[in-house]
Amino acid sequence: MSFKNGFLWGGATAANQVEGAYNEDGKGLSTADVITAGTYETPRHITWRNPKTGETGYSEMTIGGTRVAPKGAQPAILEGEYYPSHIASDFYHHYKEDIALMAEMGFKTYRMSINWSRIFPNGDDSEPNEAGLEFYDHVFDELNKNGIEPLVTLSHYETPLNLAIQYNGWASRKLIDFYVNYAKTVFNRYNGKVKYWLTFNEINCMDMMPFIAGGLIDSSLQNRAQGAHNQFVASALTVKAGHEINPDFQIGQMLAYSQVYALTPDPADQLKAIQQMDDTLFYSDVQTGGHYPNSRLKMYEREGVKLDDRPEDYELLAKYPADFLSFSCYTSNVVTTHKDQAEGAGNFQIGVKNPYLKASSWGWATDPYVLRIALKTLTNRYHKPLWIVENGLGAVDEIAADGKIHDDYRIEYLQQNIKSMRDAVTIDGADLMGYTSWGCIDLVSAGTGEMKKRYGYIYVDRNNDGSGTLDRSRKDSFYWYKKVISTNGEDLSNNE
Repeated sequence: MSFKNGFLWGGATAANQVEGAYNEDGKGLSTADVITAGTYETPRHITWRNPKTGETGYSEMTIGGTRVAPKGAQPAILEGEYYPSHIASDFYHHYKEDIALMAEMGFKTYRMSINWSRIFPNGDDSEPNEAGLEFYDHVFDELNKNGIEPLVTLSHYETPLNLAIQYNGWASRKLIDFYVNYAKTVFNRYNGKVKYWLTFNEINCMDMMPFIAGGLIDSSLQNRAQGAHNQFVASALTVKAGHEINPDFQIGQMLAYSQVYALTPDPADQLKAIQQMDDTLFYSDVQTGGHYPNSRLKMYEREGVKLDDRPEDYELLAKYPADFLSFSCYTSNVVTTHKDQAEGAGNFQIGVKNPYLKASSWGWATDPYVLRIALKTLTNRYHKPLWIVENGLGAVDEIAADGKIHDDYRIEYLQQNIKSMRDAVTIDGADLMGYTSWGCIDLVSAGTGEMKKRYGYIYVDRNNDGSGTLDRSRKDSFYWYKKVISTNGEDLSNNE
């Protein structure tokens, strides 16, 4: 048998991309609620308003550290703009139907997030919002009734907007206490309903998308470094608090992982690839490994970054690392120092195209070896249990003449990736806890804000402009994944 008994097969979503009901039942605004829809060619916009002058505008959601609103202005919802997170896939009103479909597929687990601003509308409130707590009670009860284990992300790209405006998000150490209070509140409330937790989604995106990952309005290198440090400390304190509340809690890290290859055997290319991987693995070196790597400290020294830290911070990081390491992995990237040998831009316009791999309509390369390489790399580096919590193919799905959605392209992608992780388990001995493919039900793309970039086994009738019935239907991949789960990953064939 390839995968152990009790292997946790399932799917994953995020509240801001699937839940909707952005202002219902006492929920406050989150950073996701002020980001418009975009496309592959057109960046999403973060909209803002100056409360004194009334001036409005937007900044483009781009990779890297940029200020998202002029001084004096605040991220805000503007009339006439379309914000896809406001309704999304409307899981808030469809959760029973959606969970029933997950149960029909045979899900063992469902990775979801709690929207922090649904529990503490401003993030720094003295008391939680009872209606928000009750909603997740209902969701967890429904999951448990269907034999599905929740895997809950505490912060998945939805920092309460008030914390961004009042404190510049995670650049302020004050957010450590606000977050730990939030974590303790939900740990106590859902003790006995939830066992598996993740602290921050794709924590390394603090470097790439600091407003989304950390609520930073001013995202200078200094503020990004401080934001990451504050999240590390908050994560350690959360692990400590969680184990005190229930020793059976397992609290993991979540890392955005993309393997980096050198385009040529030139040692300069090899070094560039290693350095880029180090930028990613810095975050797991601290949160899972328990220590800052010297290379990052040297970089901070060169760049003049001075952390607002305490000696006890480092004691906490070493004493309360993540119990397991979970990660997203969709693709790989290629880098080179030889621009004359490079052809086109790579994934997310990072690096260059890999001449050996095919790419999706959104430019993401399909790499049949990447999960095995990722699992091997992370096992050798951290020697802790691993969990693949995001992996999938975003594609345009068309309803055929027979009324069905024949997504063989998605099945082919998943076949290659599941085989890759199976090889990591059977050949390399990776300790893999589970697999939750991304966007098990169609949802809003975080990168582009589109609905037509679909990942799900479950089709949601909703379009990029917000039109549609929100009706659910099963794709061909729904029945294929059901078979994969029922055979514990042994049968990956695409036969009826």
